[in-house]
Amino acid sequence: MTARTPIKHLAAQQDGPITVSGWVDTVRDQKKVQFVVLRDESGAVQLVNPAVRELDETDAASAGRLAITETISGLSQGSFITVTGELKHDERVKLGGIEVKIGTLEVITHAIAETPIAEDSSIDKRLDWRFLDLRRPEQNLIFRVQTTFLHALRTWWVEHDFIEIQTPKLMASASESRAELFEVEYFEGKAYLAQSPQFFKQMAQPAGFGKVFEVAPAFRADPSFTSRHATEFTSIDAEMSWVDSHEDVMRMHEELLVAGLTAVKQKHGAEIEALFGLEVTVPTTPFPRIPLAEAKRIVAERGYEVPRADDDMDPEGERRIAAYVKEEFGHEFVFLTDYASSIRPFYHMRHEGDPGLTNSYDLIFNGVEISTGAQREHRIDVLEAQAREKGLDPEELGFYLDFFRYGVPPHGGFGMGLQRVIMLLLHQPSIREVTYLFRGPNRLTP
Repeated sequence: MTARTPIKHLAAQQDGPITVSGWVDTVRDQKKVQFVVLRDESGAVQLVNPAVRELDETDAASAGRLAITETISGLSQGSFITVTGELKHDERVKLGGIEVKIGTLEVITHAIAETPIAEDSSIDKRLDWRFLDLRRPEQNLIFRVQTTFLHALRTWWVEHDFIEIQTPKLMASASESRAELFEVEYFEGKAYLAQSPQFFKQMAQPAGFGKVFEVAPAFRADPSFTSRHATEFTSIDAEMSWVDSHEDVMRMHEELLVAGLTAVKQKHGAEIEALFGLEVTVPTTPFPRIPLAEAKRIVAERGYEVPRADDDMDPEGERRIAAYVKEEFGHEFVFLTDYASSIRPFYHMRHEGDPGLTNSYDLIFNGVEISTGAQREHRIDVLEAQAREKGLDPEELGFYLDFFRYGVPPHGGFGMGLQRVIMLLLHQPSIREVTYLFRGPNRLTP
């Protein structure tokens, strides 16, 4: 089989013979000429065929051209074809200024004429036929953006001496909240799907790894049907030793995001603007930082009282404080800091002199929380006391608490949801749009 040329490379090719393969996007079957828009994983190109409608016995090439004409007339959207022909640059062609005159055409696979989804199909219907939905240029770009973003994060971490780890996703006991655990059969006993790599990435600190990161699945048995929740998602985690406070973690976090968004803007900025109609903004550092109590006061002064009695910020409060930060600082990110110890895990370090507050933060991006980070408590006696205060039995936390009995440096880190970041970066209405195969309370297929 002749080697094909990816469509995105055609513009740089000289006029002449070329072979392309892809899916039929549209067919315009006119009387004297036929046009086919062919799409592969890299882009789209126009194919042109001078139509022959009946056999001319005086022309030896007539039969072949008639066969191509009839084949094109019968092509259905989504059929996969290979075409060899002549590439021609022509600025009059609206689609990229190039076209391919068809010489030979082979139908590799025929597609059923009636497709089960359309552009206006519901998200649930499109998810039922996800492999077809993913053919859309917008979807293709989403996952190219994700690839670039993650590569940039990994590059930044490696250049700053972080070690990549892969923590287990089958656990003998809860990592954080038993209420959100998936329980699975494990030989003669039970195991749990990991909600977070929290305990294991902390284990790397007394192990002497210093700085670690992981990009991996996480599981939450949370029966939420919001645009931001999933039962399986990709968690971006980092943990590092030798921190003085959560400020060190926030500084690392913002530098990492700047690296990721810079790479996305440089590589995909023009495509994002063309397909999504928005400009990628690389944030300046430092990101704004607002203590939670002050943030709640600000949104109250702007006409919204956060109704929660548990000292947290609700989604509307997040949107309101993000709007304030956008107006006052021109920034899409804001760190909300100093959360109450009553709503934070037992392992978050508390303020010196004020045990009611923690050295922790939530990061808000375009009005939605994407991450929680903190300095961790590394003193065993304090950890045990805080666990008891939360109603936890230190005996059940034995394997975790052992980390702190043999020398552990001050450390901190964060966990961040990949799909939320991509959703908010591209202004999509739901993480369902930016998840390759979404899992939620009522979706386990495809």
